[in-house]
This record gives sequence, structure tokens and C-alpha cells, in this order.
Amino acid sequence: MPIQELNKQKCRPCEGGQPPLSEAEALALLKQLPGWALSDSKNGIWKAFNMKGFLSAVRLIDVIARVAEAEDHHPDLHLTGYRNLRIELSTHSIGGLSQNDFILAAKIEGLPKELKLSS
Repeated sequence: MPIQELNKQKCRPCEGGQPPLSEAEALALLKQLPGWALSDSKNGIWKAFNMKGFLSAVRLIDVIARVAEAEDHHPDLHLTGYRNLRIELSTHSIGGLSQNDFILAAKIEGLPKELKLSS
């Protein structure tokens, strides 16, 4: 399914009881998300942004937080070195990846580019 379709979907409640996506399914979905990678453990995806500075990183965190709250699916956000932001997605209730992780990643990708640019 193309990224546009992922971006238009809504995250669904996931309370366990379903298996996580297989590595093959995750890799197929990752092809639609430039710059996102599968974690070493294969149970999450991540992307790093080198922001212009601290305030631009915090602004992006704020916008991501609003999107995540609307989707009721929350990423791990790591801000280090005052401008290095790493976003990690995983569905903790199933111990791996779900469609929700890719939906939220697609929505993050759809944010205005000036929020994500590092130049």
C-alpha cells in the first residue's frame, strides 16, 4: 500500500492478542518510508533528524506529539546533543511492529518539510 494510503489511515487500538508484523511485512512497508529503518531487534522502526537547533527540534517534537495523541499511538522521542532527534516506533502491547507504527511514521513524513530540515 502506498505511503499516501498509510497517511490517510487511522491507527486502531491494539491491546495485544495479535501477532506482530513479520520482518518481510515490515521491510515491505519500510520501502514506502524514506530514511526509516528497522531496529536491530526487528521489533521497531526509527528515523533520525539532525535539526537546525534546539528550538526547531522541540517544535518538531510538539507537532509529532499532537499527531501521536490524535492517533493514540505514541513514539519514543529522543533529543540529544541539543539538536539530534531520533524517533522510534513500536507497538509495545504486541512486542513488535503493527500497521499503526507505519501509519504514524507516514503521518510524521507528511509534516511540513521546514519542521524536519537540518540545513
